[in-house]
Amino acid sequence: MQQQRTLPARTRQRRDALLDELVELFLAEGFATFGIGELAQRLSCSRSTLYLVAPSKEQVITATVRHFFKRAAERIEERVGAAADPADRLSTYLTAVADELAPASPQFYADLAGFPPGAEVYRANTAQAAARVQALVTEGVEAGTLRRVNATFVGAAVAEVMDAIGDGRIGTATGLDDAQAYQALVDLVATGLRARG
Repeated sequence: MQQQRTLPARTRQRRDALLDELVELFLAEGFATFGIGELAQRLSCSRSTLYLVAPSKEQVITATVRHFFKRAAERIEERVGAAADPADRLSTYLTAVADELAPASPQFYADLAGFPPGAEVYRANTAQAAARVQALVTEGVEAGTLRRVNATFVGAAVAEVMDAIGDGRIGTATGLDDAQAYQALVDLVATGLRARG
Protein backbone atom coordinates (compact mmCIF):
# COMPACT_ATOMS: atom_id res chain seq x y z
CA MET A 1 0.00 0.00 0.00
CA GLN A 2 2.86 2.39 0.72
CA GLN A 3 4.02 2.01 -2.89
CA GLN A 4 0.61 3.11 -4.20
CA ARG A 5 0.66 6.30 -2.12
CA THR A 6 4.11 7.35 -3.32
CA LEU A 7 3.64 6.73 -7.05
CA PRO A 8 3.34 9.87 -9.18
CA ALA A 9 -0.19 10.57 -10.42
CA ARG A 10 0.64 9.72 -14.03
CA THR A 11 2.15 6.37 -13.01
CA ARG A 12 -0.90 5.58 -10.86
CA GLN A 13 -3.16 6.34 -13.81
CA ARG A 14 -1.14 4.04 -16.08
CA ARG A 15 -1.21 1.30 -13.44
CA ASP A 16 -4.98 1.64 -13.02
CA ALA A 17 -5.47 1.52 -16.79
CA LEU A 18 -3.38 -1.67 -16.94
CA LEU A 19 -5.46 -3.16 -14.12
CA ASP A 20 -8.65 -2.37 -16.03
CA GLU A 21 -7.26 -4.10 -19.13
CA LEU A 22 -6.12 -7.09 -17.08
CA VAL A 23 -9.56 -7.40 -15.48
CA GLU A 24 -11.21 -7.48 -18.91
CA LEU A 25 -8.76 -10.12 -20.15
CA PHE A 26 -8.97 -12.29 -17.03
CA LEU A 27 -12.77 -12.22 -16.90
CA ALA A 28 -12.95 -13.33 -20.53
CA GLU A 29 -10.18 -15.93 -20.58
CA GLY A 30 -9.03 -16.68 -17.03
CA PHE A 31 -5.45 -16.13 -15.96
CA ALA A 32 -3.72 -19.38 -14.99
CA THR A 33 -2.09 -20.07 -18.35
CA PHE A 34 -0.71 -16.58 -18.96
CA GLY A 35 2.94 -15.77 -18.37
CA ILE A 36 4.13 -12.21 -17.82
CA GLY A 37 5.55 -12.05 -21.35
CA GLU A 38 2.23 -13.07 -22.90
CA LEU A 39 0.30 -10.66 -20.68
CA ALA A 40 2.60 -7.82 -21.73
CA GLN A 41 2.11 -8.78 -25.37
CA ARG A 42 -1.69 -8.96 -25.04
CA LEU A 43 -1.74 -5.54 -23.34
CA SER A 44 0.72 -4.08 -25.89
CA CYS A 45 3.15 -2.98 -23.21
CA SER A 46 6.59 -3.94 -21.94
CA ARG A 47 7.22 -6.30 -19.03
CA SER A 48 8.58 -3.39 -17.00
CA THR A 49 5.37 -1.44 -17.63
CA LEU A 50 3.32 -4.45 -16.52
CA TYR A 51 5.39 -4.61 -13.35
CA LEU A 52 3.90 -1.24 -12.41
CA VAL A 53 0.97 -3.36 -11.23
CA ALA A 54 3.05 -5.67 -9.01
CA PRO A 55 6.54 -7.23 -8.95
CA SER A 56 5.58 -10.85 -9.80
CA LYS A 57 3.00 -12.78 -11.84
CA GLU A 58 1.24 -14.02 -8.70
CA GLN A 59 1.05 -10.50 -7.29
CA VAL A 60 -0.17 -9.13 -10.64
CA ILE A 61 -3.01 -11.69 -10.59
CA THR A 62 -3.88 -10.94 -6.97
CA ALA A 63 -3.83 -7.17 -7.59
CA THR A 64 -6.06 -7.62 -10.64
CA VAL A 65 -8.58 -9.76 -8.76
CA ARG A 66 -8.67 -7.22 -5.91
CA HIS A 67 -9.10 -4.39 -8.42
CA PHE A 68 -12.03 -6.17 -10.07
CA PHE A 69 -13.90 -6.71 -6.82
CA LYS A 70 -13.11 -3.20 -5.51
CA ARG A 71 -14.39 -1.47 -8.64
CA ALA A 72 -17.42 -3.78 -8.77
CA ALA A 73 -18.27 -2.95 -5.14
CA GLU A 74 -18.03 0.78 -5.88
CA ARG A 75 -20.40 0.52 -8.85
CA ILE A 76 -22.83 -1.69 -6.90
CA GLU A 77 -22.99 0.80 -4.02
CA GLU A 78 -23.60 3.68 -6.45
CA ARG A 79 -26.65 1.86 -7.74
CA VAL A 80 -27.87 0.95 -4.26
CA GLY A 81 -27.50 4.57 -3.15
CA ALA A 82 -29.83 5.69 -5.92
CA ALA A 83 -32.68 3.46 -4.67
CA ALA A 84 -34.82 5.13 -2.01
CA ASP A 85 -37.09 2.28 -0.86
CA PRO A 86 -35.33 -0.27 1.40
CA ALA A 87 -36.92 -3.23 -0.40
CA ASP A 88 -35.78 -1.78 -3.73
CA ARG A 89 -32.29 -1.33 -2.29
CA LEU A 90 -32.05 -5.07 -1.62
CA SER A 91 -33.30 -5.94 -5.11
CA THR A 92 -30.95 -3.35 -6.63
CA TYR A 93 -28.00 -4.74 -4.69
CA LEU A 94 -28.56 -8.33 -5.83
CA THR A 95 -29.22 -7.29 -9.43
CA ALA A 96 -26.09 -5.12 -9.45
CA VAL A 97 -23.99 -8.00 -8.10
CA ALA A 98 -25.34 -10.19 -10.90
CA ASP A 99 -24.52 -7.52 -13.49
CA GLU A 100 -20.97 -7.09 -12.20
CA LEU A 101 -20.27 -10.84 -12.20
CA ALA A 102 -21.96 -11.49 -15.56
CA PRO A 103 -18.79 -10.96 -17.67
CA ALA A 104 -16.82 -13.56 -15.65
CA SER A 105 -16.24 -16.69 -17.71
CA PRO A 106 -16.26 -20.24 -16.31
CA GLN A 107 -12.49 -20.24 -16.87
CA PHE A 108 -12.09 -17.18 -14.64
CA TYR A 109 -14.00 -18.91 -11.84
CA ALA A 110 -12.01 -22.11 -12.31
CA ASP A 111 -8.71 -20.25 -12.18
CA LEU A 112 -9.88 -18.26 -9.17
CA ALA A 113 -10.75 -21.46 -7.30
CA GLY A 114 -7.33 -22.93 -8.13
CA PHE A 115 -5.33 -19.86 -7.07
CA PRO A 116 -5.35 -19.58 -3.24
CA PRO A 117 -4.75 -15.79 -3.02
CA GLY A 118 -7.53 -15.17 -5.55
CA ALA A 119 -9.86 -17.62 -3.84
CA GLU A 120 -9.22 -15.79 -0.58
CA VAL A 121 -10.18 -12.47 -2.17
CA TYR A 122 -13.35 -14.08 -3.55
CA ARG A 123 -14.26 -15.54 -0.13
CA ALA A 124 -13.69 -12.17 1.55
CA ASN A 125 -15.95 -10.44 -0.98
CA THR A 126 -18.63 -13.08 -0.57
CA ALA A 127 -18.50 -12.52 3.21
CA GLN A 128 -18.85 -8.77 2.63
CA ALA A 129 -21.83 -9.44 0.35
CA ALA A 130 -23.45 -11.56 3.07
CA ALA A 131 -22.98 -8.73 5.57
CA ARG A 132 -24.35 -6.19 3.11
CA VAL A 133 -27.43 -8.31 2.38
CA GLN A 134 -27.93 -8.75 6.13
CA ALA A 135 -27.78 -4.97 6.62
CA LEU A 136 -30.19 -4.31 3.74
CA VAL A 137 -32.65 -6.91 5.03
CA THR A 138 -32.46 -5.43 8.54
CA GLU A 139 -33.08 -1.96 7.08
CA GLY A 140 -36.08 -3.23 5.09
CA VAL A 141 -37.57 -5.07 8.07
CA GLU A 142 -37.22 -1.98 10.27
CA ALA A 143 -38.84 0.18 7.59
CA GLY A 144 -41.71 -2.29 7.23
CA THR A 145 -41.10 -2.90 3.52
CA LEU A 146 -39.70 -6.42 4.08
CA ARG A 147 -41.23 -9.25 6.07
CA ARG A 148 -39.80 -9.98 9.52
CA VAL A 149 -37.07 -12.56 8.91
CA ASN A 150 -33.71 -13.51 10.37
CA ALA A 151 -31.44 -11.13 8.45
CA THR A 152 -28.28 -13.03 9.43
CA PHE A 153 -29.69 -16.23 7.96
CA VAL A 154 -30.73 -14.47 4.75
CA GLY A 155 -27.25 -12.97 4.35
CA ALA A 156 -25.56 -16.33 4.93
CA ALA A 157 -27.96 -18.13 2.57
CA VAL A 158 -27.42 -15.57 -0.18
CA ALA A 159 -23.63 -15.92 0.21
CA GLU A 160 -23.92 -19.71 -0.13
CA VAL A 161 -26.01 -19.40 -3.28
CA MET A 162 -23.57 -16.85 -4.73
CA ASP A 163 -20.73 -19.29 -4.10
CA ALA A 164 -22.70 -22.09 -5.74
CA ILE A 165 -23.44 -19.92 -8.77
CA GLY A 166 -19.78 -18.93 -9.03
CA ASP A 167 -18.41 -22.47 -8.91
CA GLY A 168 -21.04 -23.88 -11.27
CA ARG A 169 -23.05 -26.01 -8.83
CA ILE A 170 -26.28 -24.07 -9.42
CA GLY A 171 -25.87 -24.30 -13.18
CA THR A 172 -25.28 -28.04 -12.98
CA ALA A 173 -28.26 -28.57 -10.71
CA THR A 174 -30.71 -26.30 -12.54
CA GLY A 175 -29.49 -25.74 -16.09
CA LEU A 176 -29.57 -21.98 -15.49
CA ASP A 177 -26.71 -19.81 -16.67
CA ASP A 178 -25.19 -17.41 -14.14
CA ALA A 179 -27.34 -14.44 -15.18
CA GLN A 180 -30.53 -16.52 -14.94
CA ALA A 181 -29.45 -17.90 -11.57
CA TYR A 182 -28.82 -14.42 -10.18
CA GLN A 183 -32.21 -13.27 -11.46
CA ALA A 184 -33.81 -16.25 -9.73
CA LEU A 185 -31.97 -15.27 -6.54
CA VAL A 186 -33.31 -11.71 -6.84
CA ASP A 187 -36.84 -13.09 -7.30
CA LEU A 188 -36.51 -15.47 -4.38
CA VAL A 189 -34.98 -13.04 -1.90
CA ALA A 190 -36.03 -9.52 -2.81
CA THR A 191 -39.48 -10.35 -4.12
CA GLY A 192 -40.13 -13.13 -1.62
CA LEU A 193 -39.28 -10.94 1.37
CA ARG A 194 -41.45 -7.97 0.41
CA ALA A 195 -44.01 -7.13 3.03
CA ARG A 196 -47.56 -7.84 1.89
CA GLY A 197 -50.18 -5.14 1.94
